[in-house]
Parts: sequence; structure tokens; C-alpha cells
Amino acid sequence: MRLINRLCWVWLCLFVVPMAAAEEPVDKRFFSTSPVKHAGERWRIGYFEGGEYIDYQKVLIETVKGLMKLGWIEKADIPTQEGEQTEQLWQWLQQGVRSEYIEFVADAHYSAHWDEEVLTRTTDSVHQRLNQHDLDLMIAMGTWAGKALSNNQHHTPTMVLSSSDPLAAGIIKSVEDSGYEHIHATVDPRRYERQVRIFHDIVNFKNLGVAYEDSVNGRSYAALNIIEQLSAERNFNVIHCHTLSDIRDMSQAEASVEKCFRQLAPQVDAMYVTVQRGINERNIGRLVSITNEYEVPTFSQSGADEVRKGFLLSLSQAGFRYVGEFHAKTFAKVFNGARPNQLTQFFEEPPRMAVNLKTAEIVSFNPPLLLLGAVDEVYREIPAE
Repeated sequence: MRLINRLCWVWLCLFVVPMAAAEEPVDKRFFSTSPVKHAGERWRIGYFEGGEYIDYQKVLIETVKGLMKLGWIEKADIPTQEGEQTEQLWQWLQQGVRSEYIEFVADAHYSAHWDEEVLTRTTDSVHQRLNQHDLDLMIAMGTWAGKALSNNQHHTPTMVLSSSDPLAAGIIKSVEDSGYEHIHATVDPRRYERQVRIFHDIVNFKNLGVAYEDSVNGRSYAALNIIEQLSAERNFNVIHCHTLSDIRDMSQAEASVEKCFRQLAPQVDAMYVTVQRGINERNIGRLVSITNEYEVPTFSQSGADEVRKGFLLSLSQAGFRYVGEFHAKTFAKVFNGARPNQLTQFFEEPPRMAVNLKTAEIVSFNPPLLLLGAVDEVYREIPAE
């Protein structure tokens, strides 16, 4: 009976709670998303990131696809990208995209390469560029860039994308108000709470392992404040291990995560796999092998792609399609006269679950039929490394 009650809560979280999202704040007034020119010219867009990260590339691609869908850009096939970079993608957007309305400015791609000294210098350069008023909209991709540009040192409309928790990171004042007329940050304040609640309802763990970078940004990426609140409410323990994430040396970040997985796996009965640079296509297979060796159920904070690669469960981001379309509509409304702070920042993914049945078999987890009924994506194998 307790299992049935827990699984009924899963259904509630997936299907009833999202319906309530329709009552969340909407734009302060109506703005069109129809393509328009800027005084007869194209709107000029710039880009700033803390460093290379695969989600940034995916979010940018889906945002461009969203602009294509709205008619701002002529439809075209975006070529398969190499690695985690956005610089080559940005170059392609200048040459491979045809648009009467938008220009991805050639010399307006900035990256701090996960180096704090470079971040300081690059932020100064970006502020100077924005105060020249030759860019009409700036994409601040991720928490580092969002924190660098969410201030009054410039007044260019700035869209903060792919920040795990812009509230916890201090990028915005609240869900309803970014704190600046020219700043907008997409936020789903309940996303990680839903994830941890559902994971606990399904697995009923007592000791949850969490590997994360012990920094302001790292704790916000991992949604640590939410995890700790739920641990007190639901009486489970959080077993911590500290990694390296926002650093230039990817191999060092990867090694720190693998070390934490090996440290945590014998101690815990579940693991929440957090978003960080040390978890990527190169080492997910090794991380899955570690948790499967100890029969530890895992939940990917990132989404279904990591379930496809071997982690047990996740709430999917549907390939970033829906959030990309949300970003595209926000851009379009700004180009149609909206100030960023007049537009809703709240975005909630349509409910989707993913499970890897091969991993379920290895960790001796038998998904009940009621759970499988709530799953949109089922994977039956773990890809070979």
C-alpha cells in the first residue's frame, strides 16, 4: 500500500502539478512574436558563456530552431557539432543561416574558458561592447555569464539561458522580477524539487549520495539547498562528496567526479547525479559502471540523454526543444518592443520520465507497472564505452 501511495504521488507530480503551472504569472502585457526588422536593419545578437559545456551547445541549437519555427530565420539543417564548443556553431550561424531579421554578430562570441581571471577580463570587454550599443540582444549562457551581466553596468537586453538555478545563484531577484528592466532569466523553481521528490517516492532511499563542487555556483547547480530541505522533511541523509567543476582542465574535473562516485557508491542506497562539467560523454560509461557495480539506483538531474547512456531514471528535458522554443519566443517579444522584465521568466517542462531497464535489472530495481505507465522514454541497453 505504501508503494502504491508513493507511485500515486509520482502521477500527481507529473500530471497534476504541471497543470497548475497555467496559473503562474504571464507576460505583463501582450507582445507579438512575429518577425520584424529593426529600423529596416537586422537585429544584432551577441553571446557570452563561462566556458564550453554540452548543454550550452544544445540549448543554443534548440533556440535557433525555435527562431526558425517562428519565421525569424529560414529553416535549415544545423550540422552535427563536434565536442562541447559553441564557437564553431556561432561561426556557422553567421554563414549557414539566412535571415532578413537576425544577425549573429561575427565578433560577438565571448567565452571565459572556465578561468576566473579570464572571466574578469572578458566581463569587462563585454560591458564595454554593450555600452557601445552595437548589439541589440545578448545571450548570457549559464550561471557564470548570467552573474557577470545581471547588473546596471550596461542596459542591453540580456537573456540568461541554461542557468541551473538563477534564484539561488543571485542572478535574479525573484521568479516574477529579475531586478533589472534589461535582464531576463529562464527559471523553473520547482524542477529539482520535483526530481528529488519523485526519486525518493520511487526508491525510498535512506542515504542519498550527491557529488558537487563546493562553491556558490556548484551548490546552486546541484540544487543543494532543495536537497537539504527535502532531507529534513522526508528524513533521509545526504552524503556529500566534493568535486571540481568550473575549471579549465576537463580531465581534472572528470577525475574528481569519478573519485567521488567510488567514494559514495559503497555508502549510499541512491545517487542524485548532478549537472557539472566532470560528467560528460567521455566518462558517463565509467560512472554508470561504478554505480551499477554497487547496485546503486541513480537519477540524472540533466535529463533523458544520460538515462540513455545508463543512469536509471530522470525527468526528461525533451532534448531541450521546449525550452529552446520558450527562449525563441522571448527573444521575439523583445524585438517586438518588450522590455525583458515585462516577460514571464517562469518555464516548466512538459512532464516526461525516462528509465533504463538494463540498469534497472543490474541494480535489482523492478519498476512497477504504474511507474512504467508514467514513462515516456524507455531504454533497454547500456551503450558500450
